Amino acid sequence: MATATAVTPLPKTPRAAEAPAGVTVTDPALVRRAVKAAALGNAMEWFDFGVYSYIAVTLGKVFFPSGNPTAQLLSTFGAFAAAFLVRPLGGTVFGPLGDRVGRQKILALTMIMMAAGTFAIGLIPSYASIGVGAPLLLLAARLVQGFSTGGEYAGASTFIAEYAPDKRRGFFGSWLEFGTLAGYIGGAGLVTVMTAVLSSDDLLSWGWRIPFLIAGPMGIIGLYLRMRLEETPAFAAEAEKAEAARAKVPLREMVAGQWKALLLCMGLVLVFNVTDYMLLSYMPSYLTSELKYDETHGLLVVLGVMALMMIVQPFAGALTDRVGRRPVIAAGCAGFLFLSVPALLLIRNGSLVAVALGMGALGLLLVCFTAAMPAALPALFPTRVRYGSLSIGFNVSVSLFGGTTPLVVTALIGVTGNMMMPAYYMMAAAVVGGFAVWRMSESAGRPLPGSAPAVEKR
Repeated sequence: MATATAVTPLPKTPRAAEAPAGVTVTDPALVRRAVKAAALGNAMEWFDFGVYSYIAVTLGKVFFPSGNPTAQLLSTFGAFAAAFLVRPLGGTVFGPLGDRVGRQKILALTMIMMAAGTFAIGLIPSYASIGVGAPLLLLAARLVQGFSTGGEYAGASTFIAEYAPDKRRGFFGSWLEFGTLAGYIGGAGLVTVMTAVLSSDDLLSWGWRIPFLIAGPMGIIGLYLRMRLEETPAFAAEAEKAEAARAKVPLREMVAGQWKALLLCMGLVLVFNVTDYMLLSYMPSYLTSELKYDETHGLLVVLGVMALMMIVQPFAGALTDRVGRRPVIAAGCAGFLFLSVPALLLIRNGSLVAVALGMGALGLLLVCFTAAMPAALPALFPTRVRYGSLSIGFNVSVSLFGGTTPLVVTALIGVTGNMMMPAYYMMAAAVVGGFAVWRMSESAGRPLPGSAPAVEKR
């Protein structure tokens, strides 16, 4: 970890400059504003994911006509996964830009692109209207979303981490994933209400468009909040040093110069996102398509699990500040390794109580990651390359393993006929994550690498 040096932030961050030599004093009001704006972007991203996952069966009928429901679902999840293929490209573009021109500017840009891509899906004509052009337009919109998302999570987590005081970084970082859950509940809840209120014909003809069109107003609100933010003190100090030295960070330094941290990042992101997408994106379709579970009841169970996770999330984030990130992440890996099979057996039982218990257990284990990762991942990299390196490592891992989870597991079940594949997939991810957490250093309560110590103004 780099030795902390005296910080003289740029004039753009006056409230963060009230600090003794070598220490950054954070303004609680400013930190809360930064957390809200960053979390809203994540909420919007996952609002789209929630809508897409929960309405996947209907989208399959709209864009991929076929007599085989499994083929429709595979096609829909294929378009879902395609967006993740361009995420590393987005991360490679937006990450270095975030380290060069500022976190706030890039987060505003990714917000605009995410909103536009989601809004566009709601305007695409159906396959019945324009034929093969419909799935092609859907794919194009998903690629825009994926490209913009490549700079979103790394930027938002970096933004919060660089604003938060060292001793409360886990707590403030946990609100980023609180936004994820809120967005997902908003999207999934809207689909659930629509499924219960609208007839199948209405949902198929026009109802499915409503959730996507809502992204327009959400994007405007999010953009307004992000444009009002000031740059982080850590970036402001680093920008002054870079300007004095006329230095530009090459992409090579972000990758080759950080290869050990990148591998750790990819391992941690793998277990985080495989389990995340398995529970929040795949399970609704698994309950409906594979287990023939009642659609509305299945959606309500998953929504209940996410509500439980939201309640626990801030407390778990505060826990990582007290006991450390490593013990909490390790507990999540051990839980998924030993409890995935029992939890899935409960889910396959089919009764409402059994499904709720199995899903609830997986949800609480997932909180170990959602609470710790937003603070743990940015701490792997120094300020000079934090946004860029984290964007690259995060998005490569998500693209290869996280976003492809629904597609891969659906295909594995189709090939093997083994309905326990989701559990085995999560167990394999837990092994990889366990090795990564074993090799990582503890960051709780310590300054970010390359940044001055940060304390909270009293």
